[in-house]
Amino acid sequence: MDKETRLVEEIVENALYRMDESTRMIKKSLVEISEEEIWKKPNPSLNSMANLILHLCGNMTQYVISSLGEIDDKRNRDVEFSVDSGLTKAELLHKLEDTVDSVKRVIFNTTAEKLIKVRSVQGMSFSGVGAIMHAVEHYSYHTGQIAFYVKLIKEKDLGFYEGVDLNITSPLTPKGGIS
Repeated sequence: MDKETRLVEEIVENALYRMDESTRMIKKSLVEISEEEIWKKPNPSLNSMANLILHLCGNMTQYVISSLGEIDDKRNRDVEFSVDSGLTKAELLHKLEDTVDSVKRVIFNTTAEKLIKVRSVQGMSFSGVGAIMHAVEHYSYHTGQIAFYVKLIKEKDLGFYEGVDLNITSPLTPKGGIS
């Protein structure tokens, strides 16, 4: 296998892994909250978890499905933040999972040409790699906000890595961490 093919595979595999990781964490977070809590805004300058989920769906659709998938962008970003009810936790989770599945299909089917092609998203220029990196990091960023909010209101650890020893060092890392 040539280096270009392997690089595309690495980008795809790692993006899909991180998308699944964030989805798993959001699902685990939502189990802990009520229908009312998902729509509650902590204060007027913050978004509800429901708004964040709608925002994630809009962002991933715009950056990956529309941009990398080369279909029309019909996003209305302001609506993601203005709605304050109407969907249940199950409906929000279903919408998120459907969006992530579509995003993963687009990423899985990408090519080296699509990864290096520059396109405009939200008035900025990104390559396909840039669009994927944005979508993955943006998903992770808001996943952390959702998890933090759930931990704050429920006063409990969500056990994202329960049963996993995260203190194992790699052969290139000195015992005890970074030197």
